[in-house]
Amino acid sequence: MHPLGIVHRAVERADRAAVEALSAFGVATVHEAMGRLGLMRPYIRPVYEGARLCGTAVTVLLQPGDNWMLHVAAEQVREGDVVVAGCTTESEDGFFGELLATSLRARGAGGLVIDGGCRDVDDLRRMDFPVFSRAVNAKGTVKATLGSVNVPVVVANALVNPGDVVVADADGVVVVPAARAAEVAEAAARREAAEEGKRQRFRDGELGLDLYAMRGPLADLGLTYLD
Repeated sequence: MHPLGIVHRAVERADRAAVEALSAFGVATVHEAMGRLGLMRPYIRPVYEGARLCGTAVTVLLQPGDNWMLHVAAEQVREGDVVVAGCTTESEDGFFGELLATSLRARGAGGLVIDGGCRDVDDLRRMDFPVFSRAVNAKGTVKATLGSVNVPVVVANALVNPGDVVVADADGVVVVPAARAAEVAEAAARREAAEEGKRQRFRDGELGLDLYAMRGPLADLGLTYLD
């Protein structure tokens, strides 16, 4: 467990070109391309329809009911970052709203992922500031206890290190380790190209039973057709 009250200013972020390449792909594709790793629990949801983000993580460890460290984190945000916040224990309080979103946007942030609550959803939608959260909750928070910024955090069962790439869309949130960003982007591109070929075959009426050569294994297991 990392000590509380720590802010790491020096963060090695994933290569910008690799982040840009990953931004072209959906969460499901990235997750599959990475070997089905890095996915956050599905309770982390976009707070408004159409929210999407891809950027390098500035990580935050929050205390329950206390959003002080989000203000501390704002100073560490650079253009293209996303803030990724975990909590020392479960909390669904409204840590984040329109004012903090305005502050983060001014710093160049591309959004927030938080294992906690968020409020001011209509304002966030109007701003088109993407937030993925555990809950929507109007309950406010205090500024009284120290957490940390830019330390490894576990967010909805996914380990996030500062500088990792976080991709989020309607299907969920996936974390790509910074060192694997370029490799995963290339694998995602290959996967999309292969899927387009399959998509055309499905459009032409071919069945998955034949496309994936399923008939033999099914027969071996005893699948029987009765007329």
